[in-house]
Amino acid sequence: MNLNSLDLNLLVALDALLREASVSRAAMRIGLSQPAASHALQRLRDVIGDPLLVRTGARMELTPRAQALRGPLGQALDQVRGLFAPDQFDAGRSERHFRLMMPDLAVELLIPSLMEKVTKQAPGVTIDVVPWRGPAIFNVEFARTIDLVISIGDAFKGFHRQRLYTDSDALAVRRGHPVGTGLRKRKAFLGARHVAVVIRGSSEDLIDTWLRSKAVERRIALVVPGYIEALHVAARTDLVAFVPRRLIAALTKQLSLKTVAPPLDPGIDEQHMFYPTRAQFDPGSIWLRKLMLATGRELDGSKRRTA
Repeated sequence: MNLNSLDLNLLVALDALLREASVSRAAMRIGLSQPAASHALQRLRDVIGDPLLVRTGARMELTPRAQALRGPLGQALDQVRGLFAPDQFDAGRSERHFRLMMPDLAVELLIPSLMEKVTKQAPGVTIDVVPWRGPAIFNVEFARTIDLVISIGDAFKGFHRQRLYTDSDALAVRRGHPVGTGLRKRKAFLGARHVAVVIRGSSEDLIDTWLRSKAVERRIALVVPGYIEALHVAARTDLVAFVPRRLIAALTKQLSLKTVAPPLDPGIDEQHMFYPTRAQFDPGSIWLRKLMLATGRELDGSKRRTA
């Protein structure tokens, strides 16, 4: 392909066509007339050597070649737009909207402190927190819709990772639990009835995965999709929740909970912040990441002070 003959506007048209799978809707999306969009499609077919859109009955569908182009093209256009993005971020005047994905325990531990910082520095900035949806969602298209992700786990393709804070797991029971601190003993732990947390994208509680590696299996009486729900159940029943220690501490007074050291210790967990590669040099993203990292350091600092 001769790049000298390629008009960048054709790539914008191609992106719209691949997103909409419709010439008329693509034309509306980028402000072209329908004849102009049809002309652009024909030029793209000639350049790429593929029909891209084909009619199937009453609708148009993307060819396999067009499907394969969607992700790489979107990422390339994001990088090109980044070349011309403003090189500064005025937090005090910004009305930018950020989108974050995290599990419920991260919302409980991080968002109140983070929002205090955001409100003080950037009162016009808004944040949308969406629930954790599992690692399978991490792809190029998802990276275009999200600013930060808080999660444990390895690096995800298309994202950079920074450690946010550390934690460990413990048992949470209601005050007055009939076994209470006796759960430190293996026999009592195995005899107790537990509430497990199976978050979206997982097939079982991560604690049970780890216990199985030690040839141990606990009695699961209830499965819930979130850690906070598990603590609410533990606070009102004799069920035991095996959850992150920081979350128990945050809700101990409110829910009248007690923390018990488990007979088997999974060790230290690391919570990470992930951000899309496309946002690495974006001033607004850098600003938000600094605030989030500061919030994570505050958690680790509080741990050292209370240790």
